[in-house]
Parts: sequence; structure tokens; C-alpha cells
Amino acid sequence: MYWQESKNNEHYIVPDDIVDVVYSIQCRALPVDHAYVLSQAITQALPWFAAEETVGLHLIHVADSGNGWMRPDEAGALLCLSRRTKLVLRLPKHRIEDAGSLSGQTLDIAGHSLRVDKLAVKPLSAISTLFSRYNASRDGMDENVFLQDTMALLNIMGIRPKKMICGLERNIVTPSRVIRTRSLMLAELSVEESVKLQQQGLGTDRKLGCGLFIPHKDIKEVRPVLD
Repeated sequence: MYWQESKNNEHYIVPDDIVDVVYSIQCRALPVDHAYVLSQAITQALPWFAAEETVGLHLIHVADSGNGWMRPDEAGALLCLSRRTKLVLRLPKHRIEDAGSLSGQTLDIAGHSLRVDKLAVKPLSAISTLFSRYNASRDGMDENVFLQDTMALLNIMGIRPKKMICGLERNIVTPSRVIRTRSLMLAELSVEESVKLQQQGLGTDRKLGCGLFIPHKDIKEVRPVLD
């Protein structure tokens, strides 16, 4: 854990050059580790996705528990999706119209049918607490080293969070490698820093869901989210 007190953020207008494109979907279930197969399906449906440097894929997330159900950890297990589950791409503004061609398509995700319906455009947030479920980590890296490496990457970007907490490790498996990841919470950023981090992401493999940050309301709720 890294912790330092800070001042409040000043008013800031969030630019719209990078946005989240949110699709309604129809899909009953997906593998827990669906990063590679979903990314490949998106790339096949949107050929420009692979070459566009600033894009990212938010992995599909469901509640960790509910009505006696607990989220499984095994990569081959299935996530049960609800009607409210969304597919979200982080895209530059000039790709919004192109992204519309994904609506109406049905993707094959490891044998599971995922129907993509209408989209909505969601701007990035001015909230100063951000959370990312997957951040690439080196093999055998403990929590303190991970935070040191993260701080070094953030400093290169000119971002200096006052509070950082990392959570549990998860793996993303591709045909060629296994990506070790950790969840990460950053708090009390300036609004400029928050927006910059959402726009640029952190580290590698954003098309596999890594290094993409979303707003989180209160760092007091950090432990349930990270774990």
C-alpha cells in the first residue's frame, strides 16, 4: 500500500477525444478467461481494431456473487451473464462511427454466441479514484515491487497518485504466453491525471483488457472490489 494526503481537484472539463463505446449484448455465458478469444472476435469484426494504438477492450465482468452463486476462478469455468451485461470498447472519437458496424453482428466466443446490439457513447470520468481489474505484472513479482514498477510507469506519464493499492493476481492466457495481472486502485489523482490515465491506459496489452481504468466512487470500498 502507498498512501499520501493531497488537496482537492479543481474544476476541469473532460475532453471527448477518447470515449467508451458501450454495446448492449445478448449472451448467456462466457469463459472466465475470455480475453484472447473476445479480442480476436472483435478484431475479426472490426479489422482496424488491431492496428489502432489507442483502443482498448474492457473485459466482460459480472458480480462476484449473488443468490448463492460465487464467481469461479478456473479459466475454463463459465461466467453467467445477465441482460444488463455490456460490451465496452475504449476508442478514439474518430472511430465511433466505424464501431457502429459491430451492432447487429453475432460473435463466436469459444463456442458461445454473443449477439451485439445497439451502442451508446459514454465520456470518460472526472472522478479522481480509478480502478483497473487487470494490469500486466512480471512473473514472481510481489506486491511492493509491483507498486514500485507501477509508480515508475506513472511518473513517466507525469502522474503521481497519492494512494495506490493492488489486489489479487489473475492470469490471462493466450496461445503464445500467460500474462500475469493484478488489480489496482489509484486514489486522489488530479482530474487531469485521472483523464490522462483513462485515455492512455497503463502498461501493455490493452486490447486484452489490461491497463484500462474505470472510475470508482470511494477508496473506502477498495477492499471488496480489489479482492
